Amino acid sequence: MNHLIHTMPVDEAGNRQAREAMHRRVSWPINLTPSSVSYASQGHALILGNERDARRAARALHGHGLASVSLLITEPVDPSAIGETHADDETLLADTRTVTCHSLTREQAASLRIDGFLGRFRVTLEQGDRSLDLARALVERDHFDQILDLGETPALALELPPPGYVTIRWGTAESESRLEAFSALVGEFDKPRYFQINHDLCAHAASGNTGCTRCLDVCPADAIQSVRGRVESRVEIDPYRCHGVGSCSSACPTGAIEFRMPESHRQQETLLAWLAAYRQAGGGQPVVRFVSSEHLHPDDSPAGHVLDVPLEELGAAGHDQWLTALAGGAAEVRLQHHPDMPERLVAFLDDQLAQAHALLEALGHPRERISVIAVGDTAARDALPAHPPLPADGLVLDGTGKRDRLNGVLDHLAELGRQDGERHAIPPDAAYGGLAVDIQRCTLCMACVAGCPTPALSAGNESPQLSFREADCVQCGLCADACPEDAIALLPGFLADPARNQRHVCHSEAAFDCIRCGKPFATASTIAVIKAKLADHPYFAGDAISRIEMCEDCRVRDVWRELARDPESQLKV
Repeated sequence: MNHLIHTMPVDEAGNRQAREAMHRRVSWPINLTPSSVSYASQGHALILGNERDARRAARALHGHGLASVSLLITEPVDPSAIGETHADDETLLADTRTVTCHSLTREQAASLRIDGFLGRFRVTLEQGDRSLDLARALVERDHFDQILDLGETPALALELPPPGYVTIRWGTAESESRLEAFSALVGEFDKPRYFQINHDLCAHAASGNTGCTRCLDVCPADAIQSVRGRVESRVEIDPYRCHGVGSCSSACPTGAIEFRMPESHRQQETLLAWLAAYRQAGGGQPVVRFVSSEHLHPDDSPAGHVLDVPLEELGAAGHDQWLTALAGGAAEVRLQHHPDMPERLVAFLDDQLAQAHALLEALGHPRERISVIAVGDTAARDALPAHPPLPADGLVLDGTGKRDRLNGVLDHLAELGRQDGERHAIPPDAAYGGLAVDIQRCTLCMACVAGCPTPALSAGNESPQLSFREADCVQCGLCADACPEDAIALLPGFLADPARNQRHVCHSEAAFDCIRCGKPFATASTIAVIKAKLADHPYFAGDAISRIEMCEDCRVRDVWRELARDPESQLKV
């Protein structure tokens, strides 16, 4: 299956014809009228930095259509920098004398807080329990529309700052063009709403406990927050700060976050349809290249066997999509990084690649089937695959759920490879693993089932029983946090065994029958634990301890009978 094929003849012309036929038959999905968010900027600008650079910028922006310019001096002028003469400084002060300017102390600059986006920036000084709104203080407005940060260390130290927040190092080659772009941020603008969230699928929180935080960890724009609600915390994405990197959608193990440019399942289905159409047209040795669409150039066509997947951003496809390509008949998958990717996106893709390699090896396939290539490396891009494509026959992706589709891909790869029955190490925080249930501690209270966001854990229908299916587990840890007896521990790692797809019973007991009516309502271990914990409670003093062994209906009847015999007994509780 994995023999090298370097010596196989290559029909380059035939492959190109097959690729063209593939594109004619199946179009890459796009949203013709995507949902969008709107920005409105009137041009009230705030400039941060040292006074000399801030005044230079204000002078350069004069006459460029900004409604107002305010200067906030956040750091001193660097004495080692090449400065202007005293006469030049005097001219600069004269040219910007009408500009509102306010200087901050070092302590005040450290307490500066900036929130918002283009048209809605709120800038405050946090002073103990008090907060000073600088937009209200400097220009008598509720907000600034745009911010130009000239500081050595930006006040918003984000890899992808919100729209309307522009950083410049004065005097650099790009400062003039960035200043022009800043002055153009006046008017009304639209941007796609890249994502949607289904909170019913989210594994972030349950029963007051925090579980999965993968999306929060990978966003380079810090556009995702955990918001505390009246009952539970929930994940929210600020569409105005979101840059559409896509890593949150790829990191989400349940599909709660759905990328919409295009939707992940449409992207997956189109990829499989492409590979099928390419094969049917006579194409051979297909290699799928995942690449940012902005780095695809019409005059730079790859070899005929290379099928390019144009992504809004590389983060929009994770290891589930890469493995889908292999299961669908691609010989290899190549990821083309580009030099201007945020560091957090690079780290995320590296982690996804490590997960993909671990899964391939666990299923008996060479990790070299997925690799990274650099921009401009045409030799790596066009190289023939070192391994033949896997048969795609029998691949079935049932359901629309992300995890269900991924399990279908893994099952297909398992059938074509080998499974050794072992649990294989996987990168930390990967959404693969099992559970260990201590049956000596477990009382089958089912708090774990109530908190589980997937079908991984299930309660019995006819008798007290806890069952588990590892293929559904995303290792969020909510079950372990919810267990009052500390009876559950996570077992990270990918189980290369058919048992991963089978539901097995972790713990079961005979039902405990009500001592009055005989109805089964709990387990013996649950009753024993509750009796031990409530032995000193006045409500269960004396013979009343037997109420714990009654079902809910009989327990209420027993209380009312006692109150009827002794009405003053309720005062003892």
